[in-house]
Amino acid sequence: MKTQFFIALKILLVLSIITGIAYPLLMTAMAQLIFPVRANGSLVLNNGKIVGSELIGQQFDGSNYFWSRPSAIGYNPVPSGASNLGPTSGKLAKQVAERRDLFSKSNMLTETTAVPPEMIFASASGLDPHISPEAALLQVERVSSARKLTEVQKLKVLQLIKNHTEEPQFSLLGERRINVFELNLNLDNIR
Repeated sequence: MKTQFFIALKILLVLSIITGIAYPLLMTAMAQLIFPVRANGSLVLNNGKIVGSELIGQQFDGSNYFWSRPSAIGYNPVPSGASNLGPTSGKLAKQVAERRDLFSKSNMLTETTAVPPEMIFASASGLDPHISPEAALLQVERVSSARKLTEVQKLKVLQLIKNHTEEPQFSLLGERRINVFELNLNLDNIR
């Protein structure tokens, strides 16, 4: 009985060291060597200071920036998740109507202009940093007006949108998208 107990204890100790210490250290070292930027959270630096991550959306609600997709959790990565409101929810219908009205009025859209779905529905994680190029183009007039941009500068904004448009992965997975956080960082550099 004592012999089996000590054998089991030794196995527990060895496996704990292998799976609890050695394996995590090995994986961390490999990640740091192979793709250090991704392993460290895809952090974005601006003037040597960390200003965010390219993988996590941020709230931009001022008129002088492109707006991100709505978030049910306020872009807080700790409780990442959705609102869990279903398609028959009156609260969801009210939120969607309010978001559609706000986006349409703020961007001076006509009643016939369709508001892209990502501007009225929150993502499942609440952290999605992307919008469609169409959603960005609908915001150009508002952003240009708020920043008092000239026509030449407005063309630079349109070029920024084009430069920041990411194509579907492998040309077939996902949709064309723009990282709003990175777009807004570069927007501040337009002179």
